[in-house]
Order: sequence, then structure tokens, then C-alpha cells
Amino acid sequence: MASCIGRRKFLATLGGAAAAWPARAQQAAMPVIGFLGAGAREPLRQQIAAFFEGLKESGYVEGQNVTVKYRFAEGRFDQFPALASDLVRSGVAVLFVASNAGALAAKQATTTIPIIFSVGEDPIASGLVPSLSRPGGNLTGVYQLTNGLEAKRLGLLHEMAPKATIIGLLVNPTYSGAEDQLHEVQEAVASLGVQLVIVRANVESDFDVAFSTLIQQRATALLVGASPFFNIRRQQLVVLAARYSFAIYEWRDFAAAGGLMSYGTSLADAYREAGVYAERILKGAKPADLPVVQSTKFEFVINLPTARALGIQIPPTLLARADEVIE
Repeated sequence: MASCIGRRKFLATLGGAAAAWPARAQQAAMPVIGFLGAGAREPLRQQIAAFFEGLKESGYVEGQNVTVKYRFAEGRFDQFPALASDLVRSGVAVLFVASNAGALAAKQATTTIPIIFSVGEDPIASGLVPSLSRPGGNLTGVYQLTNGLEAKRLGLLHEMAPKATIIGLLVNPTYSGAEDQLHEVQEAVASLGVQLVIVRANVESDFDVAFSTLIQQRATALLVGASPFFNIRRQQLVVLAARYSFAIYEWRDFAAAGGLMSYGTSLADAYREAGVYAERILKGAKPADLPVVQSTKFEFVINLPTARALGIQIPPTLLARADEVIE
């Protein structure tokens, strides 16, 4: 009798172990995505959610059948090489990197782990891939077309403030697309008949000098050039720029933070596209065979409470063309 009871206990234990084994095996086999962000985690909350929307389209859910290891440079771009190497050493199955500098660091860190990027600069000119249609190697991703929109932003700013004869341009001199931005804006200014005051900032302490110069030069409108550095410090820039009444930025996040208006591609859409590519790679696709996606969704956003606070009457034609009006 005792032996029968012992046998039943043994079989029950064995059955429990057998039932638990598939779950443990599944957990052990769960793929790991490395997520390397340029800023801090909280400001990127919506973009991270969009990335996982792309993954979820094919059933990948964080914590259920995919694991994520996060690293954030928090605006210190010199940290990218160390952070990228750390994720590579941890054995991630695929690495997602936001920003050109981060993508270049990841490319240096591994030639075998698939890398998905989301960048605003031309990935061919910056050396990430040799071709958009045939990227080759272990990198592919999303090109947000950030550069090339400065003239459009300047035109919207001039339409918002047609009486502004002196317009400021804030650029980050260490941003690799800065020279292209300057050339584009200078060409556009010539056709508008306004004076351009160029100020530069690539560290936080430069902001005070830059904005003091704009005041001295009597600039009454401001174009904030595209730059990951500016995006990370958007709240500070929005507060500083409020004294100029008229200002335009690259991303919707600036307008949501209180900026008057923004025009650029959709960050959320770019991150979602990157998530879709991550899903495809996890299922066996090779980065070399996935063409770089070019953003096609553009957002013109106007912040009405900011306009009211600054005493600005927004032209009806601009309101009618806005993709979003923040009430």
C-alpha cells in the first residue's frame, strides 16, 4: 500500500514537472529585442508604445512572447557606443536604435545581429546603408526625411507671421545635417525677402547665448532646426522660444509640449514601422532583404492655447490645412 502511495506521488510530481517544462522551455526561447533610445524613457513613452503596436500586429507582446532590454542615452550621445556594445554582449536577437548617431554606434558594435534604425538623416549619406532598396548587411529601418523640410517649415512660419522681417534659425552645429539645413533655409529666405539670424547650440549652456543674440538682433519669429539634441530638450526650448511669439519646430511633440506649431513626419508612424520590421526579422527575414522605409505621413500641428496665450490670431488658411489642432 505504501509503495502504491509513493508511486502515485512520484507520478504526480513527474506530471507536474512535465507540465511546467514546456512553459520554462518557451520562456527560455523567448526572443529578446534590444531598444536603444536617444533620450530618456518617459518622453519616449508614446514612441515606445507605437513600436510595440507594430510588433503586436503579428502577435508579439512584451512579457508574453518577447522580452525587451532597454537602454537610454538620455541626450548624451557619447554614450551610444558603450550602450550599443552592452546590448550586443547581452545576446539580443534584434537591435532597434533611434537616431543616426546610435545607429552608427550599433553598426560598429556588431556585423551579425540585425539592426533596425529610425533616423532623420539620409542613411546613405551618413554611411548606414549603401542603398535604400537594397540595404545589404545587417541594417535596415525607417528614414524619417527630417532634413529637407526646413524650407517648408520656414514657409509656414512666414505665413503665420507675414510681418516678421527678421527670422531666427537655431541649428545644432554638431548635427551632421546642419550644413544642408543652413543651405536650404538660406535659399528659401532669399525668395521671402526677410533677414535671417543664425544662432547655434549643441550643449545646454549655448541656449542662453543663442536666445540673447536673437533678442539683440530683434528677431520676432524662430525656426528651430531639426536635431535629436533639440528634441530631447524640447520643453526647455518651448519655454525659451515663447518670448518670440512665433516659432515652429520639427515634431508634434514640440507642439504638444506647448510650442506654437510643428511640421514634420510622424514619429509614432516611424516607430510603428520599425516594430513591424522587428516582427518580420524575428520570424526569419533578413535586414539585407528589407528595403529602408521612407516616411510618408506628415503632420502639421497647431497649438491653439499657446496661440491665445501669446495673443496670436492664426490665419484661417493655416487652421484649415492643419492635420491636428490642439485645443
